[in-house]
Amino acid sequence: MTTAPWRDPALPAAARVDDLLSRMTLEEKTAQLYGVWVGAETDGDGVAPHQHDMTADHSADDWDELITRGLGQLTRSFGTAPVDPALGARALARAQRRIAAAGRFGIPAVAHEECLAGFTAWRATAYPVPLAWGAAFDPPLVEEMARRIGQDLRSVGVHQGLAPVLDVVRDPRWGRVEETIGEDPYLVGTVGAAYVRGLESAGIVATLKHFAGYASSVGARNLAPVRAGTREFADVTLPPFEMALRDGGARSVMAAYTERDGVPASADPELLTRLLREEWGFTGTVVADYFGIGFLQTLHRVAGTPAQAAHLALEAGIDVELPTVKYYGDTLIAAVRAGEVAEDLIDRAARRVLIQKCELGLLDEDWRPETPETVDLDSAANRAVARRLAEESVVLLDNPDGLLPLAPDTRIAVVGPRAADALAMLGCYSFPSHVLTHHPATGLGIEIPTVLESLRTELPDAKVTFAEGCPVSDPDTTGVEEAVARAAEADVCVAVLGDRAGLFGRGTSGEGCDVADLRLPGVQGELLDALVATGVPVVLVLLTGRPYALGRWHGRLGAVVQAFFPGEEGGPAVAGVLSGRVNPSGRLPVSVPQVTGGQPWTYLQPPLGLAGEVSNLDPTPLYPFGHGRSYTTFAWEDVDRPETGLTTDSSYDLSLTVRNTGDRAGAEVVQLYLHDPVAGVTRPDVRLIGYQRLELPAGGSARVTFHFHTDLSAFTDRGGRRVVEPGDLELRLGTSSADVRHTARLSLTGPVRVLGPDRRMHCETRVTGQA
Repeated sequence: MTTAPWRDPALPAAARVDDLLSRMTLEEKTAQLYGVWVGAETDGDGVAPHQHDMTADHSADDWDELITRGLGQLTRSFGTAPVDPALGARALARAQRRIAAAGRFGIPAVAHEECLAGFTAWRATAYPVPLAWGAAFDPPLVEEMARRIGQDLRSVGVHQGLAPVLDVVRDPRWGRVEETIGEDPYLVGTVGAAYVRGLESAGIVATLKHFAGYASSVGARNLAPVRAGTREFADVTLPPFEMALRDGGARSVMAAYTERDGVPASADPELLTRLLREEWGFTGTVVADYFGIGFLQTLHRVAGTPAQAAHLALEAGIDVELPTVKYYGDTLIAAVRAGEVAEDLIDRAARRVLIQKCELGLLDEDWRPETPETVDLDSAANRAVARRLAEESVVLLDNPDGLLPLAPDTRIAVVGPRAADALAMLGCYSFPSHVLTHHPATGLGIEIPTVLESLRTELPDAKVTFAEGCPVSDPDTTGVEEAVARAAEADVCVAVLGDRAGLFGRGTSGEGCDVADLRLPGVQGELLDALVATGVPVVLVLLTGRPYALGRWHGRLGAVVQAFFPGEEGGPAVAGVLSGRVNPSGRLPVSVPQVTGGQPWTYLQPPLGLAGEVSNLDPTPLYPFGHGRSYTTFAWEDVDRPETGLTTDSSYDLSLTVRNTGDRAGAEVVQLYLHDPVAGVTRPDVRLIGYQRLELPAGGSARVTFHFHTDLSAFTDRGGRRVVEPGDLELRLGTSSADVRHTARLSLTGPVRVLGPDRRMHCETRVTGQA
């Protein structure tokens, strides 16, 4: 028996796919370009925008006929409804066998799932949200988490994960801030690349989203037009994607819903083909965000018919329609037959899809779907990683009089709508928040201790009372009186306030849950005022998906603890910080504002974006990017700032020793910022270009060396080129963007240097002498 070349694993993937394409009909090639969402809800209350509109005329009734052509993707077999993981794995395997048996070539589909903060499946570990990853400043730990997520996905037959989100926060009122890693592109890029490496190391295709500019929408409104200028787009929006492709090895990119300067991302060949593929050299697949191709017709109105929408998207560079077939199916086939769409565009996209399937082993003759007997998606090892990341991500914003840690035998009044709710720990894309709200009779499937439960466990000798005080968002103050009474009876009040994650207005944080200003949701601010008025010291604990303005209470609180949806182990992590078992080490990935308005604002401001005499409004944050306190102290010593001549193409090593001068172990995050005094275009006053997290025992020390290359000072000039200019620079070592400990002044000589896509984007660090 002679094996067809496309089945021969000894041949290069490209040669195999070229042979396969030559044998396929137009219908069979096109079938590789879409997914099917058999389990999609059509009741209008779904998990994607306009889901009802886009799925109302599609059902699984024609499934048997459809799969005779083959199938590109299977959408969210686990993430649509609660299904036992082992049963789900067997059902997915059966579906794959049916798909393979129905088509002429026996090719299965790529199964994809959401995995933003863990595999979005019932009984799977719910990890901290990406904003918490940013707060940890610990890429290796994020990589380990992602590796575990990828292994869980693979164990049940999934091939592709729709994560990470690499949008840089530009306005904290945006509902999806919780899904981002922070407001700085270097932090987002380095942590995001680590997540990609972890996911890809497990054999899962990582999908970068949302490409590009989604977080820069006007007024922080979901899907609103993007007003980012050329240089902001090039220097803030794009670098994290480039880092995740180059340093992480991501094999897929998801086009954003939004438009920039009148051109939707899903119809932008400049973005999806020229930049992504021709300049950056990307060879993987580009997938549509859910229903994004249809939105070209229904929301953007740049296409008058479904065929025109399909043509625009395919020509721009979108290879796969997700989540289900509507535009890339018979509509597209008819347009090709009519001569309205070139078949070469079908071949181009199908080739990319099939090469990826080949790399995944899905074209091999011996391919068989995985059918595990038992599945544990929330193992002890998973929970240990979730606990460690939760603990590292908790930020101690303030502790002016040392109220924390709490005394072990004190009287504690725990108050607030987030104290006794397990869902307070979870973000919008966790399975319980994302899906289980549609299945109220189904249990969470995982253990999620609350802050109240965890604090009682953490401090068994303390007398702990509880009152909810008020709801998360409803204007109901009937519970405030009881909360005040409980606080007045205690030695200390722990006020646990914050967000409820949800979708499209059903929460205070999450996709489609944008806010007008940054005041605490509902009447939580009034509750906090009443608690402070008792005179009892108040520890504010925030469980949120975004920063909120806290200037109203500055100087009136005993301590402030910030946790960004810390996951299923978040309750013990927060309680551990309150008790002192955990020494807080998180640092802010986003600034915490003084006042509720004055947005949008992030720390990446040129001079006129900072406080000054030209305006009466002071945008200076209450707590700056990178800020975070500890229960121990650190000395920064022996800074080595060599005096040497530098050119626009050279490097410089900056070293210092960090010593733990306290009486307990702790972690310090050394941050390196760049200040460019004079440039050809206005530049941020400071921007992060390097960092290193150090775990040090009491009395211990370590020496850190930052290897700065002048490429890291590059920016986009007036002509759109990325350049390194001669002139003066300052390297600033700080504990935050506003707290500078040491400065090194450099002077670059030589010509203006134009950089290409091979530029250095990462500041290498070296840690020595750790003791």
